[in-house]
Amino acid sequence: MKLSVFSSKPYDRKYFEAANAARKASEIDIVYHEFSLGKDTVFLAKGSDAVCVFVNDALGPAIVEALARDGVKAILLRCAGFNGVDLEAAEKHGLLVANVPSYSPEAVAEFAVALIQTLNRHTHRAYNRVREGNFALDGLLGRTLHGKTVGIIGTGKIGLATARIMKGFGCRVIAYDPFPSPAFSELGDYQTLEELLPASDIISLHCPLMASTRYIVNEQTISKMKPGVMLVNTSRGGLIDTKAVVRALKSRHLGSLALDVYEGESSLFYDDHSGEIIDDDVLMRLTTFHNVIVCGHQAFFTEEALKEIADCTLRNMEEYAATGMCKNSLTRDAKIKRRDSLPVRNV
Repeated sequence: MKLSVFSSKPYDRKYFEAANAARKASEIDIVYHEFSLGKDTVFLAKGSDAVCVFVNDALGPAIVEALARDGVKAILLRCAGFNGVDLEAAEKHGLLVANVPSYSPEAVAEFAVALIQTLNRHTHRAYNRVREGNFALDGLLGRTLHGKTVGIIGTGKIGLATARIMKGFGCRVIAYDPFPSPAFSELGDYQTLEELLPASDIISLHCPLMASTRYIVNEQTISKMKPGVMLVNTSRGGLIDTKAVVRALKSRHLGSLALDVYEGESSLFYDDHSGEIIDDDVLMRLTTFHNVIVCGHQAFFTEEALKEIADCTLRNMEEYAATGMCKNSLTRDAKIKRRDSLPVRNV
C-alpha cells in the first residue's frame, strides 16, 4: 500500500515513521510532500492508494475528481475537522474519506485554558516587561476566575474537557449545543445561545465548522454578549466574523480575545513568514491590540496527540484495506463502490 502525505512537517514524518515501524503485519510505503495538495500538486498522488492531508488542505470537486481519476481510493485526514473536503464529490467518485475523530482532547482544552489564564493575568505582557527591567504592575490587573461564568459552545470531547478544567477552577459552567451530551450534566447546565451569551464572562468555542456554525460569532451575537467578555477560539477560524470582532474590540465591548485559529489561516499558518510582508490587514490589525493573543493553530500540538494522529491515520488505512470499510469514515458510499479496490490484507 502506498500513502502520499501532503502538507507534512518534520514532526509529522517522525511520528508517522514510528507508527509505521510498529506495524509488523502491514506494509505501507509512505511518501512525504511538504506542500499542500492542490491543483498544481495533485499529480504527485498518482499511483498512491491513499492521500493524507491536514486541516488547511482544500479538496474541492476538481481535486477529488483528479484523485479518483489517478487511482487514489482514500482521503485520510490527520485531523478531526473535515470542512476542507467536498464529501459529496468523494461519495460521487467512490473515495473513502476518514478522519481522526479524537486525539488527546485534553491537549486542546488545556491550551484553551492556558490562553484564558494568559489573557486574564496578562502574563504575556509581564514576561516582556521583566525582560526589559520593568517590574511595574500597572496594566496587569486581572480577575479571579473562581466564581466566574464560563460559556462553552460545543460539548464534544474537547468542550467537555475544557468544562471539567474550568469547573475545577471554581467557575460556573454553562453550555450551548444542539446535541446535548449526558456527560455535561455533572459539570453545568445547558442554555440556549441567547441565554448563554449575556451570562458568560468567558466564552470558549469548541464546535465544528459547518453551514450552521459559520460566523456563529458575528455582529448580532457579539452585541448580546456581556460587555468586557473574553472570547476564546481553539476550534475553527470560520466560526468568527473577524471584522466584526475587530469592531467590537475597538468599541471596547469585547474585553479580550484569544485565537489559535483564524478564518484566513490557510495561506499563512504552519510556515515561517517572518521575512515577508504579510498583506492580511485584518490579521495584522488584530496583532496591534494589547488584549489579543493570536497563535498559529497549535492547541493540538503535543507528543501524545501527534502519536495518536499518526497511529489512527494508519489504522484507518489498514482497516479500509482489510475490510473495505472504516469506522471513522465520513463518506457513506465509499465502502459500497470501492470495497474491493484496495488489496485485502490480514492486518
